[in-house]
Amino acid sequence: QVQLVESGGGLVQAGGSLGLSCAASGNISRINLMAWYRQGPGKQLELVASMPSDGRTTYVDSVKGRFFISRDDAKNTAYLQMNSLKFEDTAVYYCHAAVVVRGSPGSWRGWGQGTQVTVSS
Repeated sequence: QVQLVESGGGLVQAGGSLGLSCAASGNISRINLMAWYRQGPGKQLELVASMPSDGRTTYVDSVKGRFFISRDDAKNTAYLQMNSLKFEDTAVYYCHAAVVVRGSPGSWRGWGQGTQVTVSS
């Protein structure tokens, strides 16, 4: 019903910037929440940033002031701008969304396929 497709990962030197995108497609009525998670090597999955439909944002402490989440509801797309990247930001980044599907009760929740971000020190 709904697909999330991420793009924008890659290799960057420490101190550099990268932008990620997450495009949702399908029979979407409304996107209640879009969020970015990451899983670094040997680490647990971690919530990096989230943005519900009211526009408020939350960030994990380690990225505050460096990462910025935004969304364009007209395009059903979320973004994560990552600045001043550090070696420890290296991870697979996953998009997560809670979506109201037309004609269906409740909320669909799902994940993108993940995109690798590698920061070289």
